[in-house]
Amino acid sequence: MALATRTDRPPRPPSLIGSVWRSTVGKKAVMAVTGLIMLAYLVAHVVGNLKVFFGAGEFNHYGHWIRTIGEPFLHYEWFLWIARAGLGTAVVLHGVAAYQLSRRDLAARPRKYERGRPRASYATRTMRWGGVILALFVVWHILDFTTLDVNPNAQEGRPYENLVASFDRPAVSAFYIVAMLALGLHIRHGFWSAAQTLGANSPRRDRALKFLANALALVLTCGFIAVPVGVLTGVVS
Repeated sequence: MALATRTDRPPRPPSLIGSVWRSTVGKKAVMAVTGLIMLAYLVAHVVGNLKVFFGAGEFNHYGHWIRTIGEPFLHYEWFLWIARAGLGTAVVLHGVAAYQLSRRDLAARPRKYERGRPRASYATRTMRWGGVILALFVVWHILDFTTLDVNPNAQEGRPYENLVASFDRPAVSAFYIVAMLALGLHIRHGFWSAAQTLGANSPRRDRALKFLANALALVLTCGFIAVPVGVLTGVVS
């Protein structure tokens, strides 16, 4: 009996999501969308942080409230963990896309730039190092304020006291301020890049978008830095 020969199956066409992710345009779009998600989180986060200037009662009440959002439909802290999972996914996708785009850019331009020829703005040239600083900061921030592992004076359920105890250490405040300055540069450059990627820019809107990018970067940076400065100067104690 002759054995039937197996014919090779045609390769499966790549999925739409896979095709988008593998393309340079797709990676830039992922960075733009995830960047806007993180920006929305930062706006809400800085508003919450500034409640510390209204005293321990106000800030601790806020810390409890964000854990009860959605009750009774959601259980205690469910909304917070859903938000953390979504934000974490956005951060990972943003970082991976940025790394892969950076590798493609280096591979496409193997020769060094000519001396004396400006490569890009200061914000653009520091985006990579700024990303590294922010990644380290995120890890520290979680260990400091979420798991309470690196704050020897932390108390469970006392966010105001934990914040003061953390920023009362000058080295921690200095690291936080440096990270927020890097964040400001990231926002300024990233918002403008996202607008270009998503097609929101135009000759008539460019000035307004650049102003908005600068304003967001300045307001968020100053808002975040105000908290450790407030602790160090005794305004928050």
